[in-house]
Amino acid sequence: MTETDKRDYSETLNLPQTDFPMRAGLPKKEPEILARWEKLDIYRQLREQGKDRNKFVLHDGPPYANGNIHIGHALNKTLKDIVTRSMQMMGYESNYVPGWDCHGLPIEWKIEEQYRAKGKNKDEVPINEFRKECREFAEHWIDVQRKEFKRLGIEGDWDNPYLTMRFDSEATIAQELMKFAMSGQLYRGSKPVMWSVVEKTALAEAEIEYQDYKSDMIWVKFPIVTAGGSDEAAVNQLLDAALVIWTTTPWTIPGNRAICYASRIAYSLYEVTQDGLPDDNWVQKGDLLVLADALAADVFKNARIEAFERVRAVSPDELAAVTCAHPLAELDLGGYDFDVPVLDGDHVTDDAGTGFVHTAPGHGSDDFEIWMEKRADLDARGINTAIPFTVADAGFYTKDAPGFEGFEVITHKGEKGKANRAVIEKLKESGNLIGLGRLTHSYPHSWRSKKPVIFRNTPQWFVYMDKTLSGDGDTLRTRALNAIDATRFVPGSGQNRLRSMIENRPDWVLSRQRAWGVPITVFIHKDTAEILRDETVNTRIFDAFCEEGADAWYADGAKERFLGNDYAAEEWDMVADILDVWFDSGSTHAFVLEQRDDLKPVRRKDGGNDYVLYLEGSDQHRGWFHSSLLESCGTRGTAPYDAVLTHGFTMAEDGRKMSKSLNNQVFPQDVIKQYGADILRLWVASTDYWEDQRLGQEIIKTNVDSYRKLRNTLRWMLGSLAHANGEDVALAEMPELERLMLHRLTELDQLDRKSVE
Repeated sequence: MTETDKRDYSETLNLPQTDFPMRAGLPKKEPEILARWEKLDIYRQLREQGKDRNKFVLHDGPPYANGNIHIGHALNKTLKDIVTRSMQMMGYESNYVPGWDCHGLPIEWKIEEQYRAKGKNKDEVPINEFRKECREFAEHWIDVQRKEFKRLGIEGDWDNPYLTMRFDSEATIAQELMKFAMSGQLYRGSKPVMWSVVEKTALAEAEIEYQDYKSDMIWVKFPIVTAGGSDEAAVNQLLDAALVIWTTTPWTIPGNRAICYASRIAYSLYEVTQDGLPDDNWVQKGDLLVLADALAADVFKNARIEAFERVRAVSPDELAAVTCAHPLAELDLGGYDFDVPVLDGDHVTDDAGTGFVHTAPGHGSDDFEIWMEKRADLDARGINTAIPFTVADAGFYTKDAPGFEGFEVITHKGEKGKANRAVIEKLKESGNLIGLGRLTHSYPHSWRSKKPVIFRNTPQWFVYMDKTLSGDGDTLRTRALNAIDATRFVPGSGQNRLRSMIENRPDWVLSRQRAWGVPITVFIHKDTAEILRDETVNTRIFDAFCEEGADAWYADGAKERFLGNDYAAEEWDMVADILDVWFDSGSTHAFVLEQRDDLKPVRRKDGGNDYVLYLEGSDQHRGWFHSSLLESCGTRGTAPYDAVLTHGFTMAEDGRKMSKSLNNQVFPQDVIKQYGADILRLWVASTDYWEDQRLGQEIIKTNVDSYRKLRNTLRWMLGSLAHANGEDVALAEMPELERLMLHRLTELDQLDRKSVE
C-alpha cells in the first residue's frame, strides 16, 4: 500500500466544526445569558450607542401591580421588546422604560379582604395607615413582576421604572387635575353613574364587563290625568286611558319622573274586549291602553289578553299634551302625588317594549339627558325637576323612595335584594301592573367583583366634553377627534373604534369614593359651592406632594396648611374623593415623557421629530389610549402619541377564552420552566398579533419544533464558517449562486424593515 493509499481523505474536507451545542437547554442556559447581559451592562451600552440619535419612544402602558404576570403580559412585553430592539438596530435611540399602575380598587380590595379575615374594620383605621399598607402591597408585586418580566428577556431600565405612586408622580397627577380645575373644565355634578354596591364606588366604562343576567320585567300602566285638544270626546277618551311602559328594572319605578315617546312612531288607543284571567291578571275588559302599533300584540300577549281592538290613532300632538299620574300615587305611601309629564325623545324605539319609555333621571343616562334638556320647559309648567337620590351607596332605598326605605336593590355581596319584589307587590296593589316576566340579557358587571352594577344618581366630579375652551368649536371632544385624525393607528381599524367612542361618550367622570389613590385636590366654598382657583394654593399642594406624597392631603392640619392665611379654613371643604386610576395612567405622559430626559421627545424644525408609540391590547381603546388622549388634549391640546398599535387577546387552543373554570390557561412561568422563554418569544414573533391568538400545548410543541430547526440551521451555518479565513471576496468574483443569495437576502432585509416600520 502506498503512502497515498494510507491518506485520511477526511482531512481534506472542510467538515462543519462548532462548539455551539446541539441541545439548547434553555431553562438552564437563559438565566446564564441574562446574568451575562447584566454583568456587561448591555442596557447602558445601548444608551451610549444611541446618544445624539433621534428617539423612537415606546411608552409603556403600566400593568397593574397586583399578582403574577399572565400570558397577556408575556405577549405585550415581548412585542414591545421586539419593537424597541428593532428600532435601536435601525438607527434610533429606542429606550424602554417600564412602569406600573399602583393605585386603585383592586389593591384596596385585597387589603380590605385581609382586614375582614382579621376582624378589622377599615373605617376604624387611620386613612394614611391604610394607604401605607396598600403601598407596601403594590411594592411587593412590582418586585415580583419585575423579576418575571426580566426572565422573559425584556431589555429596559428595570432599575429606574416609573410608578404612579412615587411622590413626584402623585404630585404631577394632582397638578394635571388642578389644570382642569383652573381652566374651568372640572365641575361637580349630580348624574346617574354606574355604581358598584359591592365596592361602594362609581365605575367608568373601562371598568365594566357585560355578562348574562336574569332580570324581572314588568309592564306598568300610568293613568292619564290631563289631555288636550279641541275634540272633547277624544280628550275624555284619553282621560279614561293609560300609557303603558316596560322595564327590566322594577326597582327604578320609585324614581320615575316622566314617560318618553317618539313622534316618528305610530301610536293608537286599544280597548281590552275580554275579562282578565282570575289569577295574577291585572287587565280587565274595558281597559283603554295607549301603545305603539308595532308592539301592541306583544304587550297583550304578555298581559295574557287575547281579545282586544284598536279604537283609533293617537297623534304626537295629543301625546305631547298628556300628563300621567305615577302608578304608585293612589297608595298611601306619600311622595308620589306628582304629575308625570310625557316627553318627545329621539332615543325611543318600537323594537321592544311598548313604545313608551319609563324615565327615571336618577337611574339612566338617556333619562338624565332628556330630563335636563326639557328642564326649563318643565320648570315653567310648575313641575318639580329635582332629581331624587332614591338609592344609597350601599344599595338600599333612601327616604326619597317613600314606602320602600331600607329595601336593598343589590346586597353587599352583589346579590339581588328585595327591592324589585317590594315594588312589584305595590304595583299589583295599585292595579297598575299588567304583565310580569323574566328576561336573561346582557347586563353591566364590575370586572373586579364580577357583580352587577346599578345606575345611581350621585354627586361626582366630571370634566366637560363639550364646553367651549379657547374659541368657537374648541371643546375637549373636538380636540380629541382632531388628535385622532393626526395619529397613525396600526391596524387602521383602531382609529374608527376610538373615534366612535369619543364621538359618543358623556362627560368624563373622574371621582371615586375610595381611599387608595391621588385625591381630587380642590376646595369647595361651603356657601357658593364654587371651586377655589388659586395658583398659590395649587403650588403648596404640589410641593407638599413632591416631598410627602398624596398622604399629605390626609394629614392633620392639611386644610389650613394648603389654604394658608389667604382663606378662612372654616369656609371651605376639602374634597374627599380620589381620582379614577385611568386619570393616573392617562397622566403618565406628563411625569414620564415630559420629565425624563432619556424619553422626552423633541419636535425639530427640520422635521426630524422624535416619535412616540403607545402599544397595548385592543381593550385599551376604552382604557389607556382613551384616558391619555383626553388628559393630554384637555391640558395640551394634542394627543401624547404619534402612533397607536393594538394587539388582540390570547385564547385557548380551541378558540375559547382562557379561564380557571375551563382549566385551559397557559401560564408563562410554566412554559419558561419547561421549555424556556425563547419559545414564548418565538410564538409572539410568529403570530398575527393584530387578531386574537391561540396558545396551548400543541401550539407550544410546534414552536419548539420550529425553534429546533432554526437552531440546527444556525449550528450548521456556524460550523460551515469554521474554516473561513475572514477575507472578503469581491462581488464580481463570487459564484452566481452566492450572488443570487445575497440579492435575495437584501430583498428580505428590505421587506423586514418595511414590516417593522
